[in-house]
Amino acid sequence: MSYKTGSGLSRRNFIRLSSAAAGMALFPAISCSRGTVPAPMKRRFGKINFDVTTMALGGQASLQWTPDDVEPENIIVKALDLGINYFDTSNLYGPSQMNFGKAFRKKNLIPGQSGYDRQLRESIFITSKTLIRWAKGGYPTLPNVNNRTNGDHGEGAVADLKRSLSQIFGSDDGTYPEGAYVDMFMLHGIGTFEEVDVVYRGLETPLDRDGNFGALVALRDFRDGTNITGLNPKNEKLIRHLGLSGHDNAPMIELIQRDRWDLMDGMLIVINVNDRRYFNTQYNVIPVAQARNMGIIGMKVFARGALFNNKPWEGPKVPGDVIRTVGTDMVPSKPLIEYVLTARGMHTIIAGIGEVNSDPLKCQLLQNYYAAQIDADALSEEARREIEKIGTRAHGGETNYFQPACRGLTPPGNVKIAKTDKIRLTWDTSYAGDEPIARYEIVRDGVIAGTVEHRPQTSKVPFAFEASSGNEFKVVAVDAAGRKAESELLIS
Repeated sequence: MSYKTGSGLSRRNFIRLSSAAAGMALFPAISCSRGTVPAPMKRRFGKINFDVTTMALGGQASLQWTPDDVEPENIIVKALDLGINYFDTSNLYGPSQMNFGKAFRKKNLIPGQSGYDRQLRESIFITSKTLIRWAKGGYPTLPNVNNRTNGDHGEGAVADLKRSLSQIFGSDDGTYPEGAYVDMFMLHGIGTFEEVDVVYRGLETPLDRDGNFGALVALRDFRDGTNITGLNPKNEKLIRHLGLSGHDNAPMIELIQRDRWDLMDGMLIVINVNDRRYFNTQYNVIPVAQARNMGIIGMKVFARGALFNNKPWEGPKVPGDVIRTVGTDMVPSKPLIEYVLTARGMHTIIAGIGEVNSDPLKCQLLQNYYAAQIDADALSEEARREIEKIGTRAHGGETNYFQPACRGLTPPGNVKIAKTDKIRLTWDTSYAGDEPIARYEIVRDGVIAGTVEHRPQTSKVPFAFEASSGNEFKVVAVDAAGRKAESELLIS
């Protein structure tokens, strides 16, 4: 593999392991602190005015399921000392937000605290998330709509936002200091179209301040310092950006397409070396988010430990399940990180850390940090396909239990025909299989009458094609491998 150097770490700073099969890197004997480690590589974070480090810290692993001999706040402190500037947590991650609060006190990142380091606070990006879809509580949920969180703290997505601020910057008593904010607050785990309907209530439908409405219209108030919903009477600005996370392409694409208010600035999405074996994200929702110039964060880079033969299969549930080593001889971590960061559209990855170790070869944080120092275009597609073979070494590549099964290339959706002075065909995007979609062919009376280049469908405006004549039509999706999926026959 050949590498290009960019604004971050030069490959000349690395010493390769003598065992090429291990696919890992050997580094000078340094501790898990900034020390002599060069500054991290950064990428422009979509339309957000921020340069994000390619390595970011996830809020799970030992920050959520903490072994007795690990001090979780030290992991966060070490990440800050390395220059990592993106930090992810959630209301779903048990004590994770409280552990960030402990670390931030050590680093003087609490507004109003003596010695508050405003410059450091403004140099980092903190994201938290909610699984609640309604702005307020006390409202019946729709079937299959998640409306839960950890802890008995209050009601609604607004309560989750304030809970995050109280845990990260306060004392988990419902209060938070003046000047506290999170850089991004995400709708966590979007997984159904019903959830998308709920979060847009009050935006796509009339706002009933006395009833309930979706999370987005209320969270917008706390981003903009407005009180349109009546839930922000102090006109607080507690959020800088809004985003979404999830594992399923279709509802996530739907949420982005319906965003006529340009609310979504970031997306956290699952992607790893086995992505193409499932209903993959790199050819479906990621291009849509990229076309909207959103900041894109990758998660599940190690398949929540499944790529390292983690047990139980569904990832950690107790501290003893947390991975505390750096990859395995069979599946090294370094190429897994490089694969995701060279996928088109990616800006950074979050990874959970089991522990920091004074031995640099055993320190997950440091090894992941070095592996992430790679330019977006450093690997050819051929090299990325070679890395995919590594993913088959664990469980035959069937590691991504959190992703829907591969459905292959699908026919165009919602195909319609209308006839006035011309015949007009419209349709919505196909979903890609294991290759990207290339184009749509318009078949008229059994003959190809024209083609329309595929592009990410970023809104509800459909693809369209007009013909002057014809009786029978089909719209056929064609992927980069030449495979086709055709619509039903349409009669003009």
